[in-house]
Amino acid sequence: MPTSRRVAVLVGCVVVAFAVAWYSGAQSGPRGPQPAPGAVRLGPEPGEPVASYLARLPDELPPPGVEVPALVQLAVGTDVDTVADVLGAVAPVSVVQRVPVPRVQTALRFSPVELDVPPQTALDRAREGARRAASAEVARLTGRPAAVAAAEAAALADPSCPCVVAVVVQADRAYLLALAARPPVRAVHAAPAGTTQPEIALSPLLPDQVERADPLPDDGPLPPG
Repeated sequence: MPTSRRVAVLVGCVVVAFAVAWYSGAQSGPRGPQPAPGAVRLGPEPGEPVASYLARLPDELPPPGVEVPALVQLAVGTDVDTVADVLGAVAPVSVVQRVPVPRVQTALRFSPVELDVPPQTALDRAREGARRAASAEVARLTGRPAAVAAAEAAALADPSCPCVVAVVVQADRAYLLALAARPPVRAVHAAPAGTTQPEIALSPLLPDQVERADPLPDDGPLPPG
């Protein structure tokens, strides 16, 4: 084969390869930036005055008809039956639980729940998952931390434990406004439209945080075990 023909064939192959690569890229489209886990905080900033936090939440509700994730924060620790009644037909996406022990820092336990299950079932399973997590910590920890975990596990074994402090729901503005007016709901913090679950970082306002979102005291005695 003459040299000029070999060169022409080689150039043709390069052009074809470039065209295939361009077409593949055009079909798949550019990959946009992936959501950053924890980029959207739901809950007060550390040390934020409670009154200021509550005052800014109405402006963060979504436009009518747009569903967003929202953190529903309770004024008191609440049992799963009551929370299910408050939520109505909308099941939580995740549940935040904390065993109340006066002046003892018990753990905030975050439990994602299964989709397409009734609210009562979702909440019961979240409570049981939190109990198992606390029980596992009893075997792993020692001293006061182990005793705290044991107290948590015992409390969470009781379905009437007033341990739910917040839930995350996926809902529109109308539902969130109605929910905010139902006792014992204290505050509803909506994420921006388009926020996905992996982008959310939860830091709920706790019932004992009255003036500022500061750490709770941890100098009280443990309940007898």
